Amino acid sequence: MNDLFSLIAHHGYIIICLIVFAEGIGVPVPGAVALVAGGAMAASGALHGPAVVLFAVTAMLSADSLLYVLGRSTGWTILKFLCRVSADPETCVLSAAESFYKRGRATLVIAKFIPGVSTMAAPLAGSMKMRPLQFLRFDSAGAALYILAYGALGFLFRDFVAKITNGFQAASRAFGEVFLVAALAYIVYRAWLYQKNKVYRVVPRVQVEELANKLTSEEKDKVLILDVRSHGYYDANAERIKGSVRIEPNNLSEELKTLPKDRDIYVYCT
Repeated sequence: MNDLFSLIAHHGYIIICLIVFAEGIGVPVPGAVALVAGGAMAASGALHGPAVVLFAVTAMLSADSLLYVLGRSTGWTILKFLCRVSADPETCVLSAAESFYKRGRATLVIAKFIPGVSTMAAPLAGSMKMRPLQFLRFDSAGAALYILAYGALGFLFRDFVAKITNGFQAASRAFGEVFLVAALAYIVYRAWLYQKNKVYRVVPRVQVEELANKLTSEEKDKVLILDVRSHGYYDANAERIKGSVRIEPNNLSEELKTLPKDRDIYVYCT
């Protein structure tokens, strides 16, 4: 952390922009810490406060706009890629989709404060074909809120931030050992999560022809097809497979209680 503060002290706006942009596209870097440090530097006069906000907002909007365009042009492809590098692929998109389902476009305003939603919100908005100007309006508000919140924290508590920095300098060796242990623990935790969720990376599939044959055979009464498309990909007038039943994926635990136990169930989504 002391190295991060030193970088910001020497290279200022460029480091803050790079860290905020990297965080925006999903790289696990401490964007909030960089903003707190930037706020503290602004309070001490080393950086110009409005410039810190302007550059940071621009960097965050650039990252979000890139993911929005990718989501709009590639649809599910970019979402699958982001989920593939996620620790918990089972709920990767679902948590963001659920937030959109409950809060609508306002999700973009608070997305940066919600782990698991912050990176997924922009590409999900793009894949849902949200209008560009509407996306920029909501996302700009969210970026400004996030940056001002952490920047103001550093600005108001600059003395506390300085004490923390001095403390790290005085105990750099001990901090290094603690950081190493924490890093190893994190690697073990990620490995455990990967192994735990490995089953969700291989989803059994059925060919269209095979299912179509079942639906025209004597077994058709034993087949149940569920439409589990996420909110944003489904509306009341959407076409779906004939005879399929629509269930809301964001309320899956309750929906499952109503399903028959004596039928073969097939699901399809986006």
